[in-house]
Order: sequence, then structure tokens, then C-alpha cells
Amino acid sequence: MFKLLKTFQKSPKLMREAYCDTMLSLAASNKNIVALDADLVSSSGMKKFFEAYPDRAIQCGIAEANMIGVAAGLSLVGKIPYAHSFGPFASRRVCDQIFISAAYAKLNVRIIGSDPGVTAAYNGGTHMPFEDMGVLRSIPEITLIEPTDPVMLSDIVRQLADLYGVYYVRMARKNTIGIYEEGSIFEIGKGNLLRNGTDVTIIASGIMVAEALKAAEMLADEGVSARVVDMFTWKPMDIELVARCAEETGAIVTAENHNIFGGLGAAVAEACVKTVPAPIEMVGIKDQFGQVGTEDYLRKAYNLTAAAIVDAAKKVIERK
Repeated sequence: MFKLLKTFQKSPKLMREAYCDTMLSLAASNKNIVALDADLVSSSGMKKFFEAYPDRAIQCGIAEANMIGVAAGLSLVGKIPYAHSFGPFASRRVCDQIFISAAYAKLNVRIIGSDPGVTAAYNGGTHMPFEDMGVLRSIPEITLIEPTDPVMLSDIVRQLADLYGVYYVRMARKNTIGIYEEGSIFEIGKGNLLRNGTDVTIIASGIMVAEALKAAEMLADEGVSARVVDMFTWKPMDIELVARCAEETGAIVTAENHNIFGGLGAAVAEACVKTVPAPIEMVGIKDQFGQVGTEDYLRKAYNLTAAAIVDAAKKVIERK
């Protein structure tokens, strides 16, 4: 269903461009598609959509809680709403509205939270969601997705138009490393095995997928065989794949641009406890707040690097 690029390098297409282009394509064929934004139309790259479909584009202002309520109301009358804000404001600020107005009411709402983790860069700690997926993960029946690159983002956004429920998509806004070939199709709720290996499994998400692939190459140079999984759906977790990796490699490293408390590492650990227990090391934010800086600086400051994954892999293999 998916194919990997022969070389992994920065995609020429911004994630927000992929989002807008896909929304424009959906709206052209489906009159029920509606876009909502919280005074961030330029940031989300949705200017073209708002110009092309002014009757299906709602500028909600800096009032995210109300935006979720509007999205829920649109769902009630048969519309398919996509509501965007920066990650912290699309998750922790509106958690109650997502819980009550959308999920508890069993409505059909898509929430796009942009600039996850260190990709918020100069917007700093107030705008740097290390906890968005953790905040939302305990809401019943919600689906949590972190697309890896523009190809995956486009496919996921397109798929969501035909699905029903509450979905949170954790979307980087700018360039990411391209991993997948155009035309690739992804199954929500199933992880992607990108590289096979026998000594350790690296389960990564978002910007950490490219770092995981680098780490696997570095480990191979040292004679260590590392498997790499892109776990782009955090909930529902692909428990079967986690169990198989734990059984076949006997050790797991998780890599996430998110707090390790309540995040991908926690979800993978829960899956292992239920199925095949295995030692796990977690690369991610170690219960810290965000700060201002370039993305490169922040990756190093929080150890979101291939080198950190390599160190974790060696450590977890020793624990087998």
C-alpha cells in the first residue's frame, strides 16, 4: 500500500500546503467539507481554501473552545468539519469541548493541531505541545494520528472525509523529511514496517521516523540489526504489530516528539504489558516544558536525535 522513497531528504512541499491542497480537492467533490480556523489561516496555509470556498470556511477567531462547539454543530447538520489551531490550543485548551461536545455526543469532527513539539520553534513553550496526544488519549473512541510527511498527510486528510468519529491529527506545518512515494496509501490504526531487523525494534512517529531510520543505519555500521516501525496512529495502537516486534526482536525503543508520559512510549508499553513483555527505552521529552529556539537547537536540547536513539538501542539490548 505504501512505498518508500529511495533517498530520504527534506520534502519540497510544506505540510500545510499538502493540507490545503487536499482540502481544496475534497471540497471540489464534496459540498459538505467545511474548514474552521482560530485566527491562523495564514499559519495553517489555508488562504486559498478560504478564498475559494468562503461559504464553507469559518474564521472563528482566538476562541478555540467555541470553534469546537461550532464544528460539533456543523456535524449535527451533516457537514464534515476540519478545525485547525496550534497544537496546545487544539488539545489542552479545548479538552472539555472535545470530550463533551464532540466525543461524548458521538459526532463527526476532525481536529488539526499544528506545530507539534519542537517544531513550534520560536513560538516557544506556550505554543509547544509536548502533551497534546497525552491529554487527548484518555478520551473514549477518539483516534489520534501523527502524519509523517506530506504524502501521508494528504492521504489521511482525504480518508477522514469518508470516516465518522472524532479525529485529532498532529500536523507539522513546514518541511519534513520525505519518507513515502507519491500515491502511497496508509491504513489508520496500523503501523508501517519500514525496515526489518532482529536485535531491536525502533517504534517512531512524526519527525522522529527519519531519525529512527538514521539510527538504524548507524547501528548497522556497528553490527546491530534494527527494525524500524512508523507508528503514525497512536490510538488505536497497533497492538498486534507491537507484540510481534517484542516477540521477534526482544527489545524496543520508542522515539517521539512528545512527553514520554502519556505519549507514544506509554502506549507501546501498555501494549507490551498486555501481550509480550519486553524491555523498552523511551526517547522523547523527559517531563519538561518547551522553550524558544530553532528546531535544530531544540532537537539537540531535548535529545530528539538519531544518536540518542542509538544510545537507547544499545542500552535496551543489554537489558534483554
